[in-house]
Amino acid sequence: MKGVVFNLLEDVIVREHGETAWDALLDRAGVEGAYTSLGNYDDAEFGRLIAAAATKLERPVPEVLQWFGRTGMPIMAERYPHFFTPYGSTRRLLRHLNEIIHPEVRKLYPAADVPYFDFQDWPNGVVLLGYESARRLCALAHGFIEGTADHFGETIAVEQVRCVERGNPRCEFLITMPQGH
Repeated sequence: MKGVVFNLLEDVIVREHGETAWDALLDRAGVEGAYTSLGNYDDAEFGRLIAAAATKLERPVPEVLQWFGRTGMPIMAERYPHFFTPYGSTRRLLRHLNEIIHPEVRKLYPAADVPYFDFQDWPNGVVLLGYESARRLCALAHGFIEGTADHFGETIAVEQVRCVERGNPRCEFLITMPQGH
């Protein structure tokens, strides 16, 4: 997993709970915590950090992942506005997920394992977003969707209708959002 995700997790924890909370999380997870944004780190290390956060926050891992995604996405938008500004809305950004960050990651790391998304417009402002990833971080994707809407100042509803954790072949989200954006 890319270091930018680890850096984002650190920023979210520090902003929400303080620097000592991040240090305690590193200790609890048994990791050093020196991450560079372009570095590549073991997925298991991210899992240990999330599990430690779940224990500390007394919340299930999927809730912590969703919270992290939602809280972290506006920080990503602050840090990397060029990935957000051209789209101007959640709907437009979701349509172009596969074209935004992942091609840049693949240029640097051709073997990088990035998620794949597909997008279908349904009637009445509903979108079906498919998510496929070997990492099975659909709760994080859910939070990123909500955080994107927060960034654009939009009110959306997200329902995960299929999940690999429930035996489905892939994850799918039904998202109700403003039309015309």
